[in-house]
Amino acid sequence: MDIQKDKLTIQEVAQATGLSAHTLRYYERVGLIHSIDREQNSHRRYTADDVGWIDFLTKLRATGMSIKDMQRYAELQRRGDETLPERVEMLEALRDKVEAHMDELNEHLKLIYYKIELYQKIVEEKELEKA
Repeated sequence: MDIQKDKLTIQEVAQATGLSAHTLRYYERVGLIHSIDREQNSHRRYTADDVGWIDFLTKLRATGMSIKDMQRYAELQRRGDETLPERVEMLEALRDKVEAHMDELNEHLKLIYYKIELYQKIVEEKELEKA
């Protein structure tokens, strides 16, 4: 699939983004994606910019941003540069939330490393006792 060509089908965009065609239609219906241009046969045709926006939305969703907040962000984006301060504020809040979650996960990971090390020592000691 060549995302550099002028117009992409919904199947090509689904393949490029990892989202289903159903999800792409839903994102358009709820306002996360602007209305996609259509050909005379009514089939959607996406641009490379559309794919870039969808990829960004996917990352926002993966970080835990709610659909409601994504809708707000999309609306602000469509309104243009005068909304940049609000978008920065939203992204900063998301960044802080993601960093806090990463810190929490790192603490969990430290415990996992500790348990692995502890169990490996016990296994090694038991093997030495058998020898």
